Amino acid sequence: MKYIILIVMILFLIYAVCENAFMLVVRHEKLDIGIRIAHISDLHKKRFGKENSHLCSKVEAESPDIIIISGDIVSRTQTDFSDVDKMLARLKKTAPVYVIFGNHEQSLTPEKQEELIDIISKNGAVLLRNSHAAAEIRGRSFNIYGIEPSYTVYKKDDGYNDLDIVTEKDMEDLIGRCPDGETILIAHNPFFGEAYAQWGADHTLSGHIHGGAVRLFGVGLLSPERRFFPRYAKGIYTIGNMKLLVSAGLGKLRLFNPPEIVIYD
Repeated sequence: MKYIILIVMILFLIYAVCENAFMLVVRHEKLDIGIRIAHISDLHKKRFGKENSHLCSKVEAESPDIIIISGDIVSRTQTDFSDVDKMLARLKKTAPVYVIFGNHEQSLTPEKQEELIDIISKNGAVLLRNSHAAAEIRGRSFNIYGIEPSYTVYKKDDGYNDLDIVTEKDMEDLIGRCPDGETILIAHNPFFGEAYAQWGADHTLSGHIHGGAVRLFGVGLLSPERRFFPRYAKGIYTIGNMKLLVSAGLGKLRLFNPPEIVIYD
């Protein structure tokens, strides 16, 4: 029996190493949206090939109409953004790229934040910081909004207790009222899905939860706020008339939860 247990432990360890070092999956989801979106989130310091060439190749093979990056493309302790620079340059050749800041970008030093903003702008990607852009895709008009709430929804000076929330009014204060027409919202934190739906978004793309880090029987176990069994960890959720589209992301340690690019058809 002890040899069986040892073999199982070795296989478990091998799988965990392979999942974190080599795996990259493409998750396809069907949506009644009429365009193809590639969703990238929470890359942090992870690399998929030199200059993220493997990641870019996976996205290129899907021929998306637009590419959305829903935050944490870097980590707060990161000082070298050259891989992100090369990745954005290559992705922009595939489709228009829309980017928002997650909590890690928000907590960069002002100098590194400006450096990242310059890289995003230089490569022709659209950075949405409580702002919006109009897009014509396959002959259809879309409003694409990016929201960046206060950092206190993620963490306060004394830790993760009594965090602030985002309400519909907060959203109107940050980005105005939801316009008429089809509206895509990019919001790093999915916890406030009800507010996004009340605001009027048709589709909201989020990340942040990393799928719950460890997933057992399809359930994520832990959020970055140290909350167990976080809701809206990975997948598609219907909230009122809105679809909340949550990516498990690409970076950070994970188990039974491989890094993913999500393609919405």
